[in-house]
Amino acid sequence: MATSNDLKNGLVLSIDGQLWTVIEFQHVKPGKGGAFVRSKLKNVLSGKVVDRTFNAGVKVDVEQVDKRDMQYLYRDGDDWVFMDESSYEQYPISNAVVGDSSKFLLENQSATVSVHNGTPIVVDLPPNVELMITYTEPGVQGDRSTGGSKPATLETGAVIQVPLFIENDTKIKVDTRDGSYLGRVND
Repeated sequence: MATSNDLKNGLVLSIDGQLWTVIEFQHVKPGKGGAFVRSKLKNVLSGKVVDRTFNAGVKVDVEQVDKRDMQYLYRDGDDWVFMDESSYEQYPISNAVVGDSSKFLLENQSATVSVHNGTPIVVDLPPNVELMITYTEPGVQGDRSTGGSKPATLETGAVIQVPLFIENDTKIKVDTRDGSYLGRVND
């Protein structure tokens, strides 16, 4: 049990029987009235984001979540099999838990998996990954009607927007949070 004054990014709270992660928080001390904490919370299971305001000093239930470094091994039906890098124990993780991370996940890639009561609940990839472009249309010089970008298919099957000069079989860096192009990788 903690108070609303102890909130920090990444903290997992139990509210109304559901797990919520603190994305943002701000302590507000208005000139008139009591202080409060304005926060943005993300539902761990559904991904829904809500704004929530807590009065200063209000008790909140903090849940213990263990973050483990795991390596993605292979796909088994609807499950993604990860291996704990310290204990070598394997965990099948459902498609719903992996979520959008699957767009940028390659075999043998490391990820941070949050585990609550022995059950994996969130898969977090590094902020950026290096992936190969398997297919993109050739860029036509002078075609700037789309802001100078074109769709490209990555080796994971995800499609992102890249600059016109990018060609097939180019290794690029991709932001895993929003799927944006960050630059070419020079080998």
